[in-house]
Amino acid sequence: MEIEIRADGAHISGYVNVTGKRSRPVLTPRGKVVEEIEPRAFEEALARAGNIPLTRDHDPQAVLAETGAGTLRLREDAIGLYAHAVIRDERTVSEARAGKIRGWSFGMYNVRDSVEERAESLPLRRVAGLDLDHVTLVIHKTPCYSATSVEVRADTEVELEIRTLEDPPQAAAPPFDNTAYRRRIEAVSHNTKGGFT
Repeated sequence: MEIEIRADGAHISGYVNVTGKRSRPVLTPRGKVVEEIEPRAFEEALARAGNIPLTRDHDPQAVLAETGAGTLRLREDAIGLYAHAVIRDERTVSEARAGKIRGWSFGMYNVRDSVEERAESLPLRRVAGLDLDHVTLVIHKTPCYSATSVEVRADTEVELEIRTLEDPPQAAAPPFDNTAYRRRIEAVSHNTKGGFT
């Protein structure tokens, strides 16, 4: 990901997804799998798509740029889905300056796929086709695949898959109680005052 702060906002560019590259384990309608998007899947999705928004952390209310407005450009090349966005949202520009943007993600639906069962590891899901719902800047989640949610579009339910992981909760270690240890040291110190050093 490249970030350049200019007078007209933050110019952010990079690969949203590298086609043919396997994901981390991800929960999908087919269960937990390792997933890869096949080449040309994004190209075909872009050819069918209307306006595609760029959001923050998959929040549909936080639209930062759009293909329809010319502030977001998307294309698939030999590497994968490439994005270039011009963002004027002050909060996001500040986060870009501070290095808080962790990566890209995307949401897809109408997925055409196949699953290969593998003996020693998770099944491999190959996505041959999809409709692209949105791309997103990942700030408070972990990039590279995640959960499934259901959204309502035009009075029909559409299974929308998003591709980020919730950050795992950080378990704080319980405070160590060393009272018994201190008492033993004090007892040994008290007993040796008579002649041992």
